[in-house]
Amino acid sequence: MATMRTRGRDDDPLDDFECRDVEVEGVGKRVYVSGEGPAVVLMPEMPGISPDVARFARWVRDAGLSVYVPSLFGVDGAYPRAEAAGTVMRRACVSAEFRAFAGGGTSPVVGWLRGLARVAHAERGGAGVGAVGLCFTGNFALSMTLEPSVVAPVVNHPSLPLDDPAGLELGEEDAAAVAERVRREGLRVLAYRFEGDRWCTGRRFAAYRALLGDAFDGRVLPAEAANADPPPFFREVVGCAHSVVTAHLVDAAGHPTLRARDEIIAFLTERLGVTAAPG
Repeated sequence: MATMRTRGRDDDPLDDFECRDVEVEGVGKRVYVSGEGPAVVLMPEMPGISPDVARFARWVRDAGLSVYVPSLFGVDGAYPRAEAAGTVMRRACVSAEFRAFAGGGTSPVVGWLRGLARVAHAERGGAGVGAVGLCFTGNFALSMTLEPSVVAPVVNHPSLPLDDPAGLELGEEDAAAVAERVRREGLRVLAYRFEGDRWCTGRRFAAYRALLGDAFDGRVLPAEAANADPPPFFREVVGCAHSVVTAHLVDAAGHPTLRARDEIIAFLTERLGVTAAPG
């Protein structure tokens, strides 16, 4: 689904990543890999692997981890412009790989992502694999815990299902299995959203809490902390404070969104057994 094209002035060439084709059970996808140490699978938000997503990937890498960024939709490295990104979103909503609406259960692409986690763990070793979801892929980080190697799930402003503010993008059997593994192994699920986010509401966080109990560490930032000048897609299509560590992050010392970034990286490094601090 994702494509490559001639890049614009604001795009990210991603040339400090190794671009690989990774095959899982006969299905191949492009994956951008960088870094040393235990692996983190970082799934892009809408509308794809934007410069802000790549920036977060580099922060994870610079903390002493390897990062695996799969290309799931959109144009790799593209700056999020409203018109093109809206088309990407519409296509993803009708794709067989994603279950964007209530009643669909777990998105089929999650099975491929679990396989990617297995590949990453085999290549990089360590205590396990981290999984970071963003927006459209936010809940995938939780679904991926059905892969035993995934030990550090981070659920950032999960937007699915789009038509049910209190819903979780999980089939009933998967939800029960995830809750059982979290309980049995004492996993912790870190999550972030902005107050007033219409794509990821307080009702959704309450549903996670009902499923996972105290293992769900959901943190809410004030809406006024969001970057007031995000790229056009986030201004015109998203239309509210949403992307905590990417488009709406403010890269200034002591800022709440930068603290969230540091908390996520500290969570990943601790769970995966790395002592390096974020730069």
